[in-house]
Amino acid sequence: MSMHASRMQVLLTVLAGIFLLATVSIFAVFALAPGTAVVYRPFLLTSFVVTLFISLVSIAWLLRGILRPYSQLIGEARRAPVAHSGKTQNEAAFVLETFQSVIAQLQDQQKELQRLSEQASRRADSAERFSDRIVASMPTGLIAFDARGNATVMNGPARALFQMGADSGQHYRTVFGAVPELADMIEDCLSTGRLFRREEIETHHANKGTARLGATVAPIDPSSESGSLGALCLITDITEVTRLREQVALKRNLESLGEMSAGLAHEFKNAMAALHGYAQFLQSIDQDQQGKAAADALLQEVRNLSEMTTAFLNFARPQALQLEEVSLDEMIQECAREMSPLFEARRVDLIRSPGSTDSNKEISIRADTRMLRQALLNLVRNAAEAIPEEQNDRRVVIKKTIENEHGKHWAKISIRDTGPGIPAADLERIFIPFFTTKSHGHGVGLALAHRVITEHGGTLSATNAPDGGATLTVRLPL
Repeated sequence: MSMHASRMQVLLTVLAGIFLLATVSIFAVFALAPGTAVVYRPFLLTSFVVTLFISLVSIAWLLRGILRPYSQLIGEARRAPVAHSGKTQNEAAFVLETFQSVIAQLQDQQKELQRLSEQASRRADSAERFSDRIVASMPTGLIAFDARGNATVMNGPARALFQMGADSGQHYRTVFGAVPELADMIEDCLSTGRLFRREEIETHHANKGTARLGATVAPIDPSSESGSLGALCLITDITEVTRLREQVALKRNLESLGEMSAGLAHEFKNAMAALHGYAQFLQSIDQDQQGKAAADALLQEVRNLSEMTTAFLNFARPQALQLEEVSLDEMIQECAREMSPLFEARRVDLIRSPGSTDSNKEISIRADTRMLRQALLNLVRNAAEAIPEEQNDRRVVIKKTIENEHGKHWAKISIRDTGPGIPAADLERIFIPFFTTKSHGHGVGLALAHRVITEHGGTLSATNAPDGGATLTVRLPL
């Protein structure tokens, strides 16, 4: 439409120019050739009037086309939603005032839009920083993977748990290289959108040994048309919780066993007393050498059974703790002195290893001296007896340290031997009464030590050292 109007204006301009030129030519004939003008006067006058009229019409039409946009501009200015000064003014001033008002209004709107944009940007940055702080402050390990399985978010606990650097973008097979079960869960979640809740996974660390992890794996936006957008993995180290749970279960089982068998052991001890009397009577009567040897052997077996029954009664019949301030250093020295004949007989060196700087200080705890001393004696004796006769490296190392865990201080005593270690299948059973891997003994010593240390609010655990031997670790609250 605008191109057609432009062509029309060009045509009118050319036409007006031609007729104006003809009008000027006729006027020039009248002025310069009067004789000729007289002869053709009627014709020239008619031509002059016609060309002048057509020229004026063309000019008027041309002006109308030229002024049409101006008229439209005035109409739009009148319809514009802006305030006017109300003064009497010409159309040009009115249009100028209108468009100045429109420009000012647009500038104000632009400033408002810029302010809102900056405000939205600040809110987005604040929300992102707050989200990052939440992720970083979580005590649980958090890792987010995209649809291709690359890590996009990994907080500090997750990096510490899997010993990863600060860089992201690693594939889940790389992140969970030491935990293939967890990598399989991520793969299953990404491919099928499956949700895993509170799964327990066992893993092995070179420094920490066996650890248990609790993991929850969930798909990110599984309702998306293109499938899951990724996977979110929450991981918690539940090693300590699992250990405490197992210790509580073991304690309850032992308490039930003790209550049930205490009466039986008491009656059994009465029978042992009667047998002991009969064996002593057989020794006192006259008999041949073979009968005397049989009576001596019978008396010795009765004494062994009586000792075992007494030990079991001590385990099955809990006694109230007589708490007092006890020096761990003095107690360890007393245990070492008392066990020195056994260590000399078995050719085992008892070594007290220096701990940390804090642990070199005197450590005192509130404990029952007699019961805790008996528990430590059982542990040290067990370590010495765990070293076979054919072993060349014959050492028992006692190390005392102080630990700070979640704001609580613990005295830690580790007793390590250089024997063959404890079979993995027996690690969870060595504190059960009458369970023993030795050819002699009753299997009550470790169970009694475990009960005594638990009653003191501590823990007793057994692990195998990476370079051989077993380590019994006692933790007592300070």
